[in-house]
Amino acid sequence: MQLQNNIIETIGNTPLVRLNSVIDGLECQVLAKVEYFNPGGSVKDRIGPTIIDDAEKKGLLKPGGTIVEATSGNTGVGLAIVAATRGYRCIFVMPDKMSQEKILLLRAYGARVVVTPTAVEPDDPRSYYSVARRLVAETPNAILANQYNNDMNPESHYRSTGPEIWRQTDGKITHFVSGLGTGGTISGTGRFLKEQNPKVHVIGVDPIGSILYDLHRGRNDTQAEGYKVEGIGEDFLPGTTDLSIIDTIVQVNDRDSFITARRLVREEGIFAGGSSGSAVWGALHYARLNNLGPEQMIVVILPDTGSRYLSKLFDDEWMRENGFLDRAWSDARAWDVHQAKSDTSVITAGPEDLMADVVALFKAHSISQVPVVGEDQRLEGMVTEVSLLDHLLSSDHRHQPGETIRSLINPDVPVVSPGAPLQMLMDIFADHGVALVVEGPHLRGILTKIDLLDFLSAQVR
Repeated sequence: MQLQNNIIETIGNTPLVRLNSVIDGLECQVLAKVEYFNPGGSVKDRIGPTIIDDAEKKGLLKPGGTIVEATSGNTGVGLAIVAATRGYRCIFVMPDKMSQEKILLLRAYGARVVVTPTAVEPDDPRSYYSVARRLVAETPNAILANQYNNDMNPESHYRSTGPEIWRQTDGKITHFVSGLGTGGTISGTGRFLKEQNPKVHVIGVDPIGSILYDLHRGRNDTQAEGYKVEGIGEDFLPGTTDLSIIDTIVQVNDRDSFITARRLVREEGIFAGGSSGSAVWGALHYARLNNLGPEQMIVVILPDTGSRYLSKLFDDEWMRENGFLDRAWSDARAWDVHQAKSDTSVITAGPEDLMADVVALFKAHSISQVPVVGEDQRLEGMVTEVSLLDHLLSSDHRHQPGETIRSLINPDVPVVSPGAPLQMLMDIFADHGVALVVEGPHLRGILTKIDLLDFLSAQVR
């Protein structure tokens, strides 16, 4: 028989999954630690048992007691799971920007949920931190789980998340990426990984509007502003955040977070929440900015399931109302542009084609560059009109009629996956005339600025 004694024993050992489509041609490996495989559907399941075990050992939580916590939802679920198995009651205080799904889920566990305003300072008596402290004072035999200042939060990840990632990657991880909320995940996991290999680079992802990015840069005068993504970002520095562990913080906006989360489910089949989109976008942005190569391995935490956001980021109407899908084509992809072309055939050359034949190809089709593919449409690079001219005008050697284009192939070409968003095409077209659509090593199409203009103009007719 293979069985667990209770549901708590199923927490952890979540899978590490390679991302394929959404990485859009990056050379480095990007691996997702999919935390919604925990029984409560999020990474926060990991801290519930550790926090409650510690409170019991210290005599702070006694039989029949009440667990109170200020939470965006997921920590509440992690605590509620343990409370259900040990006979404790729960009261959770949540900001009013959190999804209705989270409130209903916590109530399903038998918890009392108190909703407070989001747009108030942390020390305001109406804030969810202040209300949680007041409820503890008013409730006999109650404790505040206190995820923002409880050392057991990062300790949970030091004991579980970090060792799992090290084991699953066979110690080959080079970069670790996590969203920043309480900071427990990144601080505990990052500390363990750096103890194994000090060269592991720890990258935090912070939503624009949070102050953690500026605090990491030494600025203490920043005021928090509103943002829609849930579960990450803060208007103060939690005691569970160890900024010394974090090497870099990347900022992300709501739209990129939500669009990336939608891409994860549509292109990878990974149904994760908005903060997962934030983390993946941050990982990809960092990888592109630093030109990470195939020897680099990024592990990114996907904190929770998308099922808690069906009424928000996965609802087209909500996305449009909030300006994240303000145009009918804003969810379009590179392959949509390719399929909208009147002629979807792709003119290519082979690496052993004669230079004279490629010149004739340019002339016959009125083109100035051509993708070069080997066997089975495997992309090898591009040859341009300019490179041919430079070579033929060169006096370095005597030109022969049988010369091929192999020596003129430029392998450094702009490529996108079929699922690349239109903004990525725009970024490429700022510096390049074409973008090649590739799936794995195989060439599937070629897009130009006029192809994108034709597609967009057709949407507004």
